[in-house]
Amino acid sequence: MATMAMDNNIIRVALTGNPNTGKSTIFNEITGARQKIGNWPGVTVDKKEGHVTFEGKHIQVIDLPGTYSVNARSPEEKIVIDYLQEAQLDLVVDVIDSSNLERNLFLTVQLLEKGIPLMLDLNMQDEAKRRGIKIDVKKLEKKLGYPVLLTVARDGKSIKNLLNVFTSVSMESYGPSEDLQAHIAKIQEIENSGLTGMDLQEAIIKQRYAFIDEILSDVAEFSSVGSTLTEKLDSVLANGVLALPLFLAILYAVFQITFEWIGQPIADALEEVITGDFTEWVAGALEGAQVADWMQALILDGIIGGVGSVIIFVPLIFMLFFCLSFLDGTGYMARVAFIMDPIMRRAGLSGKSVMPLMMGFGCGVPSIMGARALDNEKDRILSILAAPFLTCGAKLPIMALFAAMFFPDNAANVVFAMYIVGVVMAIVSTKLLTAAKYKDETATFLLELPPYRMPDMKTVLLETWDKGKGYLVKAGTIIFVGCVLIWFLGAFNMDGMVEEQSESFLASIGAVVGALFTFHGFGNWEAGAAVISGILAKESVVSTIGVLYGLPDISAEAEDAVETAEALSATGMAAAFTSLSALAFMVFSQIYTPCVTALGTIKKETNSWKMMFFAAGYMFALAWVVSLIVYQGGKLLGFE
Repeated sequence: MATMAMDNNIIRVALTGNPNTGKSTIFNEITGARQKIGNWPGVTVDKKEGHVTFEGKHIQVIDLPGTYSVNARSPEEKIVIDYLQEAQLDLVVDVIDSSNLERNLFLTVQLLEKGIPLMLDLNMQDEAKRRGIKIDVKKLEKKLGYPVLLTVARDGKSIKNLLNVFTSVSMESYGPSEDLQAHIAKIQEIENSGLTGMDLQEAIIKQRYAFIDEILSDVAEFSSVGSTLTEKLDSVLANGVLALPLFLAILYAVFQITFEWIGQPIADALEEVITGDFTEWVAGALEGAQVADWMQALILDGIIGGVGSVIIFVPLIFMLFFCLSFLDGTGYMARVAFIMDPIMRRAGLSGKSVMPLMMGFGCGVPSIMGARALDNEKDRILSILAAPFLTCGAKLPIMALFAAMFFPDNAANVVFAMYIVGVVMAIVSTKLLTAAKYKDETATFLLELPPYRMPDMKTVLLETWDKGKGYLVKAGTIIFVGCVLIWFLGAFNMDGMVEEQSESFLASIGAVVGALFTFHGFGNWEAGAAVISGILAKESVVSTIGVLYGLPDISAEAEDAVETAEALSATGMAAAFTSLSALAFMVFSQIYTPCVTALGTIKKETNSWKMMFFAAGYMFALAWVVSLIVYQGGKLLGFE
């Protein structure tokens, strides 16, 4: 049972409830920008705390993860029940969707059975009225013995009323009613009846729903209002025939908004500012201050170049999360998960994984970050580890260059084949990891389909900011260190700073790495150095190859691949690769260790260095094996 808070100067309030009840909207409306977002200890589930001062009293609000039950089968369920039973709280508010009482009251009854005193917030009253649902608050309070409040989360009066309750209600004056005590006694009888396993669980669930039916018959009136807007929209958007094509169209629109229409133009403009005017200004300032050459190179190439490579992703990430938060706020994302679940199950994931994974075709970083929306730890980890296999925009220049240079008559088909390789390897990866680690974990796909509604823009913007700023603050530190390290390796050797990159530590390490590919057809140090630079940023593979083969100014853009291939054809690269070894290199580049930006994001999202290093090593090993099979298999079939 939750204990009372000891600090009389701070009122501690916890918000709990099912997903899609408006709980997060209430939290955002109350706390605004006065929030602290982190992770619960040991898990990647968001921990949200906010503060507000009302009528001279300081209120701390904790937004607990949304959950349908507290059986401790998932990280969210365990967090909720452990926190409510152990934390010092003044008030626990159970936020309920008034238009879906039966489903929501299941969690309420569970919490009351465990002796946790609750204030019931019957939210979404506007939606309940549209559905012809009327609830007698006084009867419900008498039926359970605890206070009940009616709210509409986006209504300022409701929020003010909540704050008044937070500062005035003492839960010590409430307790379980006779009806609730009788229900708890029946639950205890069932638990002591000798039933075990599923029989015990079914008996308990049956009793809970019997009690919920008893509550509803006493306190709620339901009148028919005809087909609702949600039902009309679902007849189209969740239609068995139209659902998938419409989802793909919406997904395409999200891609276009993020990577073409809005996000990418802003990113391009930001890149021009950073690599142009800002870099020139800093370079002039450093030169004017007579800063040492090596320090200038560190600041310009290592720090500004490294941090700049992080910052230019920011518009894409913020735009992506804005789109996803907006769609989630409409209620459509729940339909997407429902539509895609049968397909995703075959790959070892649930339908909720589809949206973040699809983003991997644009950029792996937002795809990895998008996995935080998944409410199952297994799905989160598998999605995070699958996302880097997909062909992101940074891998495309590599594929386009090698396809144009070594497969000029079938370039488009070869590039498309690399996309297929990425998808296949993502599926293979989830299958392998499921068999190795998660074979006994079968997640139940329980999903509430909320009513369609216009999203609360304040909530959408706050969620966008919360998710986006984590990329800058946490992942950025790891990325920064990685960029500076790669710069150092490419600029120095044992004798100091070098003029030619071929004399650097990077070249020496490249020779060692290149030896790993002796039987892959590209065992030269240039390929090894390109592989290393690809860990910094995949698109840098092309520019590194250009530098190492004497063309430092070649374009790393995919659309310039034909011209770049023609230029490199006159260099030693043409002799360094055959068509078969080029194909093996493309396959390796498609699969191997993600860029340092993605690795930093994996660390941030999993809160685990071990997981980050596992992803790096696991993907490298898988790429090594698959590209070896491609090259050696091709030779056996007579290809060169």
